[in-house]
Amino acid sequence: MLDLRIQQHFIDSADLHYQLAESLAKPLDAAVQAVLASVTGGGRIFTLGSQAAALQARYLAHLLVAGFERERPGLPALALEAEGAGPAAVPLVRQLEALGQAGDVLFVISAAAPEETLLAAVEAAHERDMTVIALTAALSSEWARRLRETDVHISVAHERVARVREVHHLALHCLCDAIDTQLLGEQEPL
Repeated sequence: MLDLRIQQHFIDSADLHYQLAESLAKPLDAAVQAVLASVTGGGRIFTLGSQAAALQARYLAHLLVAGFERERPGLPALALEAEGAGPAAVPLVRQLEALGQAGDVLFVISAAAPEETLLAAVEAAHERDMTVIALTAALSSEWARRLRETDVHISVAHERVARVREVHHLALHCLCDAIDTQLLGEQEPL
């Protein structure tokens, strides 16, 4: 009986990926262009996520620095996380205030409702003339209000957080592959 449930997870995930392929291609392309404009202009990419998405933010920063599937020079990327514990913790907004500069990109990942910490980071990025790329769950009025026309919003609408995270993970791979293709040229299919 569990084998059917497990199979259904695969089917549901594949179906959602297929449904979203066309609608996510344009915002992902825009995200690639924003990242490339930043790094080729001397900017940096700061990644940030909440809860489990913090792991995806770290993963993205790692792929940008270490490379995806091909050898290339590392791109300047850093995953932001609250430093320390309790009242001594250095807030994420404070880190952006200290490190963020015009031309940098803040890449925010969230598979849940927008958290005030992430929204405050978006505001801090805007104060520094940074571009924001938001990879989120369903389009919410809160994200729509906080993001500018020059920002990139990649929204994955689904009722299950697990499915949203799966699409987010693939979106990060698509982003990194497209960055490598733009920097290194086409590669023969594997």
